[in-house]
Formats: sequence, structure tokens, C-alpha cells
Amino acid sequence: MLALALGAVVMALLLGLLLLAQAGVLASRAASAADLAALAGADAARGLTSGEPCEVAASVVGQHNATLTSCVVTGGEIVEVVTELPYPFNVGVATGHARAGPPP
Repeated sequence: MLALALGAVVMALLLGLLLLAQAGVLASRAASAADLAALAGADAARGLTSGEPCEVAASVVGQHNATLTSCVVTGGEIVEVVTELPYPFNVGVATGHARAGPPP
């Protein structure tokens, strides 16, 4: 009986560790999508690539299976984006935030 209870405790701890690791991975993916989208949007804002900055950013975010929740172009060349990536089973969302512009 004691072995069964200890086994259940170990399984619960492993499940918690797995969920924590998955949260870290999803947060990293949301941040990567935001970084790449901000860089692509900034390139479009500066005229280095064609397209509207926020449309280009939305396209990049979509390729990473994330959602663009905010895109702001400041000063004509600086792009700031916020992305969301949902956790499985509707537990919540991981968010990413990035800002990119011309070099100083």
C-alpha cells in the first residue's frame, strides 16, 4: 500500500515537472516568434523588404503557429510586436514581446 502511494506521489511530481518544462518551451517559442516578427517588420518599415510592417510581422508570426496580438510602428522605423501561443487544453497562453529597429 505504501509503495502504491509513493508511486502516485512520484507520478504527480513528474507530471508537474513535465507541465513546467512545456511552459518554458512554449514561452521560448512565443518569444522567438515575436523576435523574428519584429525584425521582419522593422526591415519592411525601413524599406529593405516589401510590404506593410505589421502585415509582414503577422505573416512571420503565423508561420510559427502563434497569434499577433499587437503591432505598433513608432517613428516610422521601429516595430514593436506582442505574440501569444496557447497552451494545450486551454490552460492559458504564453506571450512574447519584442522591439526592433535600425541600428544605433
